[in-house]
Amino acid sequence: MALAGVAAAKPGFKDEPEQYKNLKVLPKNISSKDLNGIMVDDFQDGLGVTCNFCHASAKDGHGLDFVSDAKPEKEISRVMMRMTIALNKKYLKVKHPLIGSNALVVTCNTCHKGEAFPEGSEPK
Repeated sequence: MALAGVAAAKPGFKDEPEQYKNLKVLPKNISSKDLNGIMVDDFQDGLGVTCNFCHASAKDGHGLDFVSDAKPEKEISRVMMRMTIALNKKYLKVKHPLIGSNALVVTCNTCHKGEAFPEGSEPK
């Protein structure tokens, strides 16, 4: 991510947001700042997990493959994000609920309280 910022500062490079692949709930044009904020505030802080909880290891063994859907936790996270949006919209009348928005009443932390599995739920 830091390299993208450096490249954008050089003459001849456009200052365009990075295009992420395989986003199914989050906006396709999300900024790296907003995406990182969601990953830290909602997942790292809200669930007490790090990136490798949902993201598979890269095939070459170096880093993570953020595009891969190999880990079921990634799809579970998508289901949970959709549920959070629906709860805020339907029951709490938040007009434009977006994950990471300060307007949300119900967030990941509402139930998870910093734990990967909310109290009373068992990991499968």
